[in-house]
Amino acid sequence: MLLCQGFRKYLPEHLNDLKKENFSLKLRIYFLEERMQQKYEASRDDIYKRNIELKVEVESLKRELQDKKQHLDQTWADVENLNSHNEAELRRQFEERQQETEHVYELLENKIQLLQEESRLAQKEAARMAALVEAEKECNLELSEKLKGVAKDGDNVPAGRAAPHQHTEALAQRDK
Repeated sequence: MLLCQGFRKYLPEHLNDLKKENFSLKLRIYFLEERMQQKYEASRDDIYKRNIELKVEVESLKRELQDKKQHLDQTWADVENLNSHNEAELRRQFEERQQETEHVYELLENKIQLLQEESRLAQKEAARMAALVEAEKECNLELSEKLKGVAKDGDNVPAGRAAPHQHTEALAQRDK
């Protein structure tokens, strides 16, 4: 971009210089022709020859100026094309990143929902297990009470019956 601005600054200055030079040459030609006519010292062929040389030089400078202007215009068009290409590429990359972000966001939302569902299921399972533990505890308490009652009755039972410690062992086996 700076390169084009440099050309833009340079080109008008160069055009002005060429215009001044062209004008100076025209004035010089004019005054030389006038002087030549006044003095009649040189031949007409030399004057015409010099005039033609100057006209050729002016035309070549005009052509050179036109070529430089075309080159500058082409360079400017290339820079504009490059800028628009870069903008399009940046826009495309931004859209890609935005889509990737949205996709990751959706995946994370889905994962959060799955984890929340797993948490609810785990809480339900924990509640169910707590209820089972509570029921088993109550059953054990009842059996313990029965065992104590049997143990008291067992002291009164004849020797042929099982000892209370055997009932305790059977209950422990059952708990395991």
